[in-house]
Amino acid sequence: MKPRTPMIALCICVIAASAYSAALQAQKEHIMIASGRPRERRKVGSTPRPLEPIELTEMRVRSEVALRYARTSVITHVHNPDTRPQEASFHMLLPDTAFISGFTMLLAGQSYNAYVKEKEEAKLLYTQAVSQGIGAAHVATKARDSNHFIVTVNVEGNTTAVFELRYEDFLVSRNGLYSHVINLHPGALVPTMEVVVHIKESQKITKLRVPEVRTGNEMDATQTDSQNSKVVIQNGSNKREVTITFTPDMSEQRRLAQIYMDKSKDASSLALGQFVVEYDVERSNNGEILVNDGYFVHFLAPTSLPPLSKHVVFVLDTSGSMLGRKIEQLRKAMDTILSDLKPTDYFNVVEFSHFVKVHELKEADEPAPTHRPDWYYNTISTDNSYTLVRPALASPDNIAKAKIIVSRLDYTGGTNIYSALDAAIGIIKKGVDKENTTNSNVALKTEKKKKAELEPIIIFLTDGVPLDGETNTDRITSLITEKNAGDMRAALYTIAFGEDADRVFLRKLSLRNEGFMRHIYEAADASLQLHDFYLQVASPLLSHVQFLYPAKQIKEGSVSRNKFRSVNSGSEVAVVGQIAEDAIEITPQIFGFYGSEDGLSLKRYEVTSKVTFTHTKDEHLPLERLWAYITIKQMLDQRDAADDRSEKQNSPEKKALAIALKYAFVTPLTSLVVVKPNETNAVDVDSTDAMSIITTTPEPTSNAAQPSYDWEETDLEESENHSGLTRTIGGFGGQANLMYNMETRNSGRSSHHNMYTRK
Repeated sequence: MKPRTPMIALCICVIAASAYSAALQAQKEHIMIASGRPRERRKVGSTPRPLEPIELTEMRVRSEVALRYARTSVITHVHNPDTRPQEASFHMLLPDTAFISGFTMLLAGQSYNAYVKEKEEAKLLYTQAVSQGIGAAHVATKARDSNHFIVTVNVEGNTTAVFELRYEDFLVSRNGLYSHVINLHPGALVPTMEVVVHIKESQKITKLRVPEVRTGNEMDATQTDSQNSKVVIQNGSNKREVTITFTPDMSEQRRLAQIYMDKSKDASSLALGQFVVEYDVERSNNGEILVNDGYFVHFLAPTSLPPLSKHVVFVLDTSGSMLGRKIEQLRKAMDTILSDLKPTDYFNVVEFSHFVKVHELKEADEPAPTHRPDWYYNTISTDNSYTLVRPALASPDNIAKAKIIVSRLDYTGGTNIYSALDAAIGIIKKGVDKENTTNSNVALKTEKKKKAELEPIIIFLTDGVPLDGETNTDRITSLITEKNAGDMRAALYTIAFGEDADRVFLRKLSLRNEGFMRHIYEAADASLQLHDFYLQVASPLLSHVQFLYPAKQIKEGSVSRNKFRSVNSGSEVAVVGQIAEDAIEITPQIFGFYGSEDGLSLKRYEVTSKVTFTHTKDEHLPLERLWAYITIKQMLDQRDAADDRSEKQNSPEKKALAIALKYAFVTPLTSLVVVKPNETNAVDVDSTDAMSIITTTPEPTSNAAQPSYDWEETDLEESENHSGLTRTIGGFGGQANLMYNMETRNSGRSSHHNMYTRK
C-alpha cells in the first residue's frame, strides 16, 4: 500500500538569461522543461530560418581515486553555430552516495562559479530574486542508485559554453570489490570523448576489472563478464597505481547507444551507459592507518578469519501486494539463500501478512496448503497470535525441508509488521538449545554452544507499509529497538522490495538496530538482487568491534563512528579523525571477537598498532575531505535515526551543516547557488504549498540572479511510480528555470509528476 506521509526532496533550480515557452512532453525516463521565451518580432508573411542545432563537441571525465576516495570532474563543451542565442542543457547522472563539490560555467568568455549556502538562507535569498511565475515538470532516472543533475543556459550565437561539474564519493567495498561508476549519458554523439580514471592506493592493487559499458540496471559485474576491450590500462611501477583510459570514437558510441537502447527499451535520448572500474587492494587482518596533515583514516577489512556462526531469522512479507512475480522471485531467492547457509548456522523462517506464522520444519512432510481466495482477507480479523519455534540447525536435511516450505509461500491479506518483528526478536532471545538438535556429530558439539556465540541477524523483507496491528511507524521503531537490546541484540537488515515500501521507516528501523536498508528494484533480476544483498551480510567475521584511540593523541569529538556490531566478509570499516596538534604518534587498539575454525566457539580479537608521523601534507592523500565526507554521512544517519530532530548547536544536523558549508558539499542541508546574468528585475513571489523552491540571489556587486538546488522536505500528492528517482524541472516566467527534485518518501524513492503554474 502507498504511504500518505511527507517526503524528502532534492531540488535543483537554475535560472537562465532567456528561455523557451514550449514544454517538451516527457516519456518514461527523460526530460520535460517548462519555461518562457520572448516573442521575436518579424514582418508579416516572413518565415524565420531554422536554427542551426546546438553541437556537443567535447566531453572529458577525469576521476582521481586515492584511498577509495574518488574526486570526479566532468567537463562538457557545447557550441552554438547559429548567430542567434540558443538554449543548451548540461546534465549528469551521479552516484546517489556522491556529494557535488563544485560547478563552473564558462559563457561568452566569462566564468560563473557556484557556491554553497544553507538551504533556508538560499530560500530566503530566492524570494528576493525570483520574478513572474512558477512551473515544474518531471524527469525520471536512467540508472539505479543515481541522482540527476541538470542545468539549462542560454548560449550566445557563434560561441562555446563550457560546463564543469565536480563531485566526490567514498567507494565502499561490496563483496570484496570497490566499484567506481561513471554515467555516460551525453544526449548526443560526441566527436571528442575521454574518460580517465587514475587510482592511487597505499597498498598493492590485487584485482582490477573494467567490464563492458553497462546500462546501469544490471547486477554488479562478475569475473565471467566480458571486459572492455576499448580501454587502455597503464600500471604504475609499484603496483599501487593504475590509470584507465577510455576514448570511444563515434562508431563505438553508436554501438554502445544501440546496446543501451535495446536493453533499456528507452529511445528518448542518447545514452551510452555506465563505465565501471572495479578493484581491490592487498590487506591484512590487522588493518591499516594513514596520517596526513592532521587527519587520519583507519581501515579494517579482515580477509583470512573464519566466519562466525550465525542465527538468522528471515522475516518475509507474503501480503496481497506480493502477488505475481514478486512472490515467485522471493521463493527463488530464498531457495538460493538457504543453500548458502553454513553447517554451523541456525535459522528460522517467519512469514507475515495480517497474521504471523513461525514455520516448523515438520510442515514440509504435510500436504501443501491450498491458496485462499482473494476475498478471504476481508472475512477475518487481524490475528496477532503466533507460536515461537526454536531455530533449526542448517543441516542438509533441514535445508531441504525449509526449501519445501518457502516454495509454498503464498500471498494474502495485509501487513502486520510489528508482530512479525516482535516474533523475530522473541526467537532470537529464545536462542538455541538441545531440544532442537539431532543426533549428528555436529549437533552434539553444537549443544555446548552459548547463545552469545551465535551472531544474531534478522533479515526483514516487505513491499509495503504497516496496515494491521500497530501501524504507527515511529512507535514500531521505538518498541522494536527497545526489545532488541542486551547481549542478544540482533543486527536488523531491512529490504524494501519495489517502489511502495516505506523506505524512510525501514532505513530508520535499521539504523536504530545495527543494520542498514537496501532497496530491491522490482525487475526481472529481483531474485538476484536479493541474493546479492544476502551475500553482503551472510559471513560476519568479527563481532562487537571497537576502535579505541588515546585521548591525548586525537582532537576531542573528531573521531567518526568507532563501534560496530559486526564486520562482514567482503566489506570494510573506515574510522576517521583529527590528530592532536602536539601528537607525534597514534597508538590505536581494536577489540572484538572472531570465530574458531570449527565454528563452535568465539575467540578474542585484539590488535594494537603504532604509527609515527610528522605534521606535513601530501596532496595525494585527501584525508581531510575524506574525514569531512564520512563525518557528514554519519551525522545525517544519526539525525535520520533520531525520534526528534534537535535544533541545538551541537546536534548532529548542526554539526553536519557546519562541515558541509566549510567544505562546499551539497548535502540534504545545503544548496548549490550558481551565479548567472539576469536581465529581469526580481520581484517577490508567493510561496506554494505544493513545492518548496530554493534558488538565488544577486551578488552585492552584480545584477545577477543565482539559481540553486538542494534537498528539501515537501508534501506532494500521490503519483505514478517508476523505478529510480524523481526529477523535477521548473520554469520561472521570462527566465529558464530547472528544478531538480529528488523525492524520498516514507515509501522511499518514487517517481512524481506535477505541474505548478503561477501567472
